[in-house]
Amino acid sequence: MKRYTTYLLLIFSVLTVSAQQEMPGLLSLKERAEVMDEILEDRLTNLLPKLMEEQGVDMWLIITREYNEDPVFWSMRPSTWINARRRTIIAFYQPSPGKPVQRYYLQKHGLPGYTRAWTPKESPAKWFEDDQWNALITFIGEKDPKKLSLNISEDFQHADGLATTDYRNLMQRLPKKYQTRIVEGGGLAVRWLETRTEREIALYEQTGNIAHTIIAEAFSQQVITPGATTITDVRWWMRERIRELKLTTWFFPSVSIQRYNKEKNVIESYSNNEEVIHQGDMLWCDFGITYLRLNTDTQENAYVLRPGETDVPDYLKKALAVTNRLQDIQIATFATGKTGNDITLEALAQMKSEGIDGTLYSHPIGYHGHGAGPTLGLTEKQEFIKGSGEWPLYVNTAYSIELNAQVPIPEFGNQKLSISMEEDAIYTQDGIRFIDGRAKDWILIPRRNDHLGKYWLKK
Repeated sequence: MKRYTTYLLLIFSVLTVSAQQEMPGLLSLKERAEVMDEILEDRLTNLLPKLMEEQGVDMWLIITREYNEDPVFWSMRPSTWINARRRTIIAFYQPSPGKPVQRYYLQKHGLPGYTRAWTPKESPAKWFEDDQWNALITFIGEKDPKKLSLNISEDFQHADGLATTDYRNLMQRLPKKYQTRIVEGGGLAVRWLETRTEREIALYEQTGNIAHTIIAEAFSQQVITPGATTITDVRWWMRERIRELKLTTWFFPSVSIQRYNKEKNVIESYSNNEEVIHQGDMLWCDFGITYLRLNTDTQENAYVLRPGETDVPDYLKKALAVTNRLQDIQIATFATGKTGNDITLEALAQMKSEGIDGTLYSHPIGYHGHGAGPTLGLTEKQEFIKGSGEWPLYVNTAYSIELNAQVPIPEFGNQKLSISMEEDAIYTQDGIRFIDGRAKDWILIPRRNDHLGKYWLKK
């Protein structure tokens, strides 16, 4: 009897694995570190010189302190560095356009790939700090930059990493002639953070596939038992799965239920709580991972089959298609040089002309989940946005196409069903494409034999 039971469990295990979208192979932590360092070296060697020329800057200072790190520093630190070391000062200098960018560091600890520009001496702490600042001023004078970029920006939080104390210390010592050469606004920082290299674009496809696979696993009969599993159970399963794969995330997963109450003629919503999932429920998740410093941001929808059902009701398929159409409208407006406002306002006009009740709030993504780059609408502001909304679209940048449609459902007494979707996309000179496809159907719980988790079409 025991052997028979073991045999049944083995068969069930095999069926469970075969019925799931296969998880792509992930690199070991050591391999990930090597890849991140290779990518960083490529970016510093080949990308940074172009960006400094583009922005008309010949020196860029990154000044940060341990536990109060500049957002840009996170994208530049060696893979084995968890934090900055005391006060870390990095200086990039390009002698003239077309020339390699020279890299320097002014701090106590060494920095691989950089040239030391200050040799500290064992002295009292106050003298030590003064000596570091004086060394920086001497360094600036020796290089005599024409345009000195500092990470100060009112419009972009990612480019506003220079702390007040460090700014004050710098300006108290910096000669007036160099103060007049300071470039603020964060343009160089934004361009550095938003631009994806060819290798990063290729890796983003796998990162997106990992995120999609975890969602497919979470929205399955292996995780959800109607009548028993709660929303919170699914959220924590996703969190545990992230850690099991040695990944990190930039936000806690969200899961919600929409359920039609026929007696009250209302669509009830339950979000991030202990509500139990039932047959006929419409589920939604907002989920993201961080892998090789790249972030994902994905929203998908699932349907829990009722007894006797083998597929999603047609009216729900039609409702989801409205949101897919809204995605089409949004990405059709992307074009190099357009501002975030241009893209959003044009898409909103088209949406309204087609009679769609929706909201657009896509955003850049990359080294940060809500990344540096043009603002493409906000949930609370579907109109012109000053500052970040005026930033133009550049090639080789990534975006989360995030939006929702409010679709009236006749079968629900014409109550409006909210369908939110979010898929990551890359914009290149060839146009925009979803990095790992996009959802064109509801995820079924449980799966049908011909519905084995392949919901994301590569187009």
